[in-house]
Amino acid sequence: MALVESLQKAIAYMEEHLLDHITIEDIAKQANLSPFHFQRTFMILTDISVGEYLRKRRLTLAAQELSSTNSKVIDLAYNYSYQTPEAFSKAYRKQHGVTPTDTRRGIGKIQAYNRLTIQVKLKGAEPMKYRIVEKPFFQAVGINREFSFHTDMEEEISGIQTLWGELHQSGIVNDLFQLNNGQIDGMLGITAAFNEQLNKLAYWVATEYIGDVPSQFSRLDIPASKWAVFEVRGSVPEAIARTWKQI
Repeated sequence: MALVESLQKAIAYMEEHLLDHITIEDIAKQANLSPFHFQRTFMILTDISVGEYLRKRRLTLAAQELSSTNSKVIDLAYNYSYQTPEAFSKAYRKQHGVTPTDTRRGIGKIQAYNRLTIQVKLKGAEPMKYRIVEKPFFQAVGINREFSFHTDMEEEISGIQTLWGELHQSGIVNDLFQLNNGQIDGMLGITAAFNEQLNKLAYWVATEYIGDVPSQFSRLDIPASKWAVFEVRGSVPEAIARTWKQI
């Protein structure tokens, strides 16, 4: 229950500072978690990112203010952390389906999102197939790219998907697949080199390969380890995300 209480404290902090510029570091500190682990824990439990929650709540309050006050749209935009009235109006229309002016005129309906409350609900466990294996050192070769994460995970997720798309289109994924000659059959998506101070991580599209590393690729050494290997079936990335939640 301590984790739930910590998350509730972080949510209370977000609610108290909806009109302020707050960072993921500020929020995660309330839950005594690193920004990296707080974001993932929050998303697993709520199905939305921290950034999306803040955006939905701010636009909910903005709609209420539009309906009940004479505040100017430009003032609301700045109050709710938007750089321009145009950016505010675009986000507002995306959530509510109407413009700020429509709301002021009483046209259309408002999509309101209430303050989040986390409750513990026990339900039947879904079976998972996995095995524990001891694996010796192996070499992965491939392409890596550094990603930053802040209040929102969407940019990071989108960046990883874009990376896979680029490497598929360029033929690099096929080149790596042809190199594959290790015990792990197929391609690897590896998250490595997490830097908590800089909020950065390295993501690899790679494969296990025994031999000299071709000049166009980089090498990542994976030490001998004990692994939990989970079986995942279904469409990517939905099936992977679902399995992470179960784990």
